[in-house]
Amino acid sequence: MLVNDYMTRHPLMADPTMSIMDAQRYMGENRIRHLPIVGDGKRLLGLVTTHSLLVDPGRVGSLDVWEITRYLSRLTVEQVMIKAKDVITIGPDMTIEEAARVMVEKKIGCLPVLDEGILVGIFTETDLMAHLMNLMGAPVCGIRVTVRMPDVKGELAKLVAAVAAQGWGILSLGGAFAPKEPDKWDAVIKINDAPREQIVAALSKVEGQQIIDVREV
Repeated sequence: MLVNDYMTRHPLMADPTMSIMDAQRYMGENRIRHLPIVGDGKRLLGLVTTHSLLVDPGRVGSLDVWEITRYLSRLTVEQVMIKAKDVITIGPDMTIEEAARVMVEKKIGCLPVLDEGILVGIFTETDLMAHLMNLMGAPVCGIRVTVRMPDVKGELAKLVAAVAAQGWGILSLGGAFAPKEPDKWDAVIKINDAPREQIVAALSKVEGQQIIDVREV
């Protein structure tokens, strides 16, 4: 699962001479929060975000409304964008989880994707959420079960074996360390070819494991 497979290809972009008023309108009409600014050959020059379009009140505090209008109309995205040297970028071959780690650690909402310096896509929080939705089988209805187990080898295999013994298929399977219990693991499994009651009955018999949540989604 690589960024190349889940990024937004051919993202909307702008020329550095675009006014910030036009950029704000453009972003609003297209419902985007990040706008790459590019030069010749789609070389990344910078990045405009909804935050970078906010004008410092100190710059216009002494101006009247007409002067403010003139001032804003003359501002271009080149004057407010995050310069390319300060934009965190990634390559298309980076894994999804590594891209997610970078976004979390840097507290940013997007990563322009460059291939030999050329903008080929953008990976955003929305792309990440769409991937998570697919990873957890959200597009298909089924029974979603959270099972808490000791964080030791073989526990997940026991759960999968219990499902296989019933002849059921697994629609999705994921997991994470249990909240406030670092020695436990919460596996989330989704099955769509069996009734809820039968699934609960079968998984309740797995020794040393506990069903925490069951719901149809």
